[in-house]
Amino acid sequence: MMIYDISQEVVSCNVFPGDPSPEAERMLSIQKGDMCNLTRISMCAHNGTHVDAPYHFLDEGKTLEQISLDAFVGDCFVVHHEGDVTAKDAREILIQASALHAQERILIGGKATVTAEAAKVFAEEGIKLIGNESQTVGPENAPKEVHLILLGAEVVLLEGLVLSHVPEGKYLLSAAPLNLAGADGAPCRAILIE
Repeated sequence: MMIYDISQEVVSCNVFPGDPSPEAERMLSIQKGDMCNLTRISMCAHNGTHVDAPYHFLDEGKTLEQISLDAFVGDCFVVHHEGDVTAKDAREILIQASALHAQERILIGGKATVTAEAAKVFAEEGIKLIGNESQTVGPENAPKEVHLILLGAEVVLLEGLVLSHVPEGKYLLSAAPLNLAGADGAPCRAILIE
């Protein structure tokens, strides 16, 4: 069995432009005579490798704890792509994933941007989750439309992945987010099992 860690390290992670960076503070230290080591962390729910719930862009959308864990755990298809993911690309990705019975969860590696047209294809096919390496699944300078299409169809977004070391193919994904009630997103430790 091979396990791939596809998560960013949290404190040094990438952040979406304008979001606060994570900070860690050592509150207690054994070396300083304290009983234990204790760290306080301050961060945005969308730092590093994280999940977007529909509530992130839809005021009436589901919050994190309302999403079934089934979306975050199960067979997935990893594909690498550079540039815009078009509707044609999305259909080809889904054909490849379907051949492996892994079309419910799609992870796209590389400097890829899901276009609105591709988002519509993925949403219409009823996938449960789409993930990518960028801090946003859509264009960084205009992410709203793609988020509205996917989150409006209750497709969960898994952003900020690290997939450069993972070959294309079928894997078992485990990417359950922290259980933050009422939240629009949360960090997660995403892994793939081959």
